[in-house]
Amino acid sequence: MGNRAVSKQSLEEWTSLHLVKRQAERYGDRVFCTFEDGPHLTFSEFERETDALASGLAALGVGPGDRVLIFAFNSRSFLLTMIAVHKLGAIFVPINTELKGDFLLHQMRVIEPRVVVVDAALRSVFDGVDIADLAIETTVVVGGDAPPLPDTELMAFETVAASEVRSVDIVSAKPQDICTIMFTSGTTGPSKGVLMPHAHCYLFGYGAGRAKSLTDQDRMFICMPFFHAMGLTIQFNSCLINGTPIHIVRRFSATTWLDDVRACKATVTYGLGVIPEFIFRQPQTPQDQDNDLRLMLAVPLGEEWGAAFEERFGLRLLQAYGMTECNLPAFGDLKDPMMPGCAGYIMDDFFEVQIVDSETDEPLGSDEVGEIVVRPKRASCFMAGYFNMPERTVAAWRNLWFHTGDAGRFDAEGRLFFIDRIKDCIRRRGENISAFEVEQVLNNFPLIEESSVIGVRAETGGEEEVKACIVPSGEAPDPVAVLDWCVERMPRYAVPRYIEFVEELDKTPTGKLRKQDLRDAGVTKVTWDRETLGYELRR
Repeated sequence: MGNRAVSKQSLEEWTSLHLVKRQAERYGDRVFCTFEDGPHLTFSEFERETDALASGLAALGVGPGDRVLIFAFNSRSFLLTMIAVHKLGAIFVPINTELKGDFLLHQMRVIEPRVVVVDAALRSVFDGVDIADLAIETTVVVGGDAPPLPDTELMAFETVAASEVRSVDIVSAKPQDICTIMFTSGTTGPSKGVLMPHAHCYLFGYGAGRAKSLTDQDRMFICMPFFHAMGLTIQFNSCLINGTPIHIVRRFSATTWLDDVRACKATVTYGLGVIPEFIFRQPQTPQDQDNDLRLMLAVPLGEEWGAAFEERFGLRLLQAYGMTECNLPAFGDLKDPMMPGCAGYIMDDFFEVQIVDSETDEPLGSDEVGEIVVRPKRASCFMAGYFNMPERTVAAWRNLWFHTGDAGRFDAEGRLFFIDRIKDCIRRRGENISAFEVEQVLNNFPLIEESSVIGVRAETGGEEEVKACIVPSGEAPDPVAVLDWCVERMPRYAVPRYIEFVEELDKTPTGKLRKQDLRDAGVTKVTWDRETLGYELRR
């Protein structure tokens, strides 16, 4: 069964190419993935169809080291594209489908993709994004008709995927080879592309499967987006490694979640950010325990609803700690009672973790709160750095430890507890929001002199809402005009809920914004609240 078979594999086989081939040989025509729309996918089809797609992409000029960007919803084509790109030795780059404007432009300029794969329903997002100087050669459109990006060749996904297989196109892969780049929010700068080796992506799935005792007799329900590490490298990879069938939907819906779980007979699922709490806040019914779930990974887990969630739905909640950069170094133990905030024990066959003073990097003792720092024990089981950002890579690895920017503590039994964020990053609806990038958009508004963006505590999920403290260049602008500006230029989850106009922003002698006083003040009597005043965000 799942984990016992995987544990025998050497690190040299920790690549997606070895994994897909091995599982095709083992499980053959067994159904691997079902979708809310579209045909299912067997293990053998996954191997054959990714070979064909790889040859199709190779004919478009894609080769080792090239970047293929995908901007699409959860789908069969998304998964086929990922493995096909890997089979060419190229780099797969999934992009958050909420991005627009400067947020999207920044990531495209960093990546400089050769090919862009885009869902037809999302193609219009690129209109008005100035990418004319990028050397994009081909636009591959998924799921319908749409025009190509400017000055690129147009290809339908179905046409590329129907290519004749040429074995010469498929390359061998090593665990240390970079196969994927995922973006993570910046703190003092724009978002960064995380260089992810094959072994790093594999370990996400291996560790999660081991912690959950996942087997090929389970069934996974995935509603997390594939552009996020939780949906792709953790949920999907853990299922591929363990031969676990999956049912995949395009996006999460709190109102249909239980019906979806029940219909596909899922035994395991995940929920990140406010998703578990949104589920819990749905009206209770006598049929809530009429499901096959045994386990849900829930991060974070609320003290006020965690135990009630388990009882109501008849399952166990498991916690963990991790980041795109440092994998998942800690998992809860199913033998332990539920403890909100407890990420569990360190996976110490792969990682070292310390709690250190955030100023001096000196190690701290049990129950002392400091910064969580991590480093790997095995090669290639960690990020390789930030793409084209060597200075930020070095800064993150101060004193030979990766600094997470998160505060935590160990208890006397060695369990890791996540406390809060130290870095200037806002967590909302499961997304990390770069304050810097929101400030850049605000500061380009004609009537704004400067801004400081902070997170203030939300009422649910242990998360935050975005507050913008704004210094006008003259008379204060209409907050609605400011929000309209933001909606056109940033993802919905990053648009500030709160706006407050101030005369000046306090700064350090070196010109750095002092944000702690603004955080301490939170929402004041003069703060403008878009939800209270009925402003609705447009999609």
